[in-house]
Amino acid sequence: MRVLLKAQLDTEKCNDAIRDGTMEKTMQSLMETLHPEATYFTAENGLRTALIFFDMTDSSEIPKIAEPLLQDFGAKVDISPVMNREDLAKGLGALG
Repeated sequence: MRVLLKAQLDTEKCNDAIRDGTMEKTMQSLMETLHPEATYFTAENGLRTALIFFDMTDSSEIPKIAEPLLQDFGAKVDISPVMNREDLAKGLGALG
């Protein structure tokens, strides 16, 4: 299932992680784990925010995915199912 992971990173923890080099290592490891379809970084509500679209095959993957963000960056993490255009067309077609 295609999902959106939205992580809003704590500013102080993130500043420390940037200074000591762990941010780059953690994000690289996360990208290698997720093989994302797309990844975007922005500022939202005054916080560094990552928007990562990837395929999650089983909900048991959530701890492996979320814990590095929670522990290393004090992140607020949301994971939501999402659709692309083809998924929407398929879903609408199934309505009848």
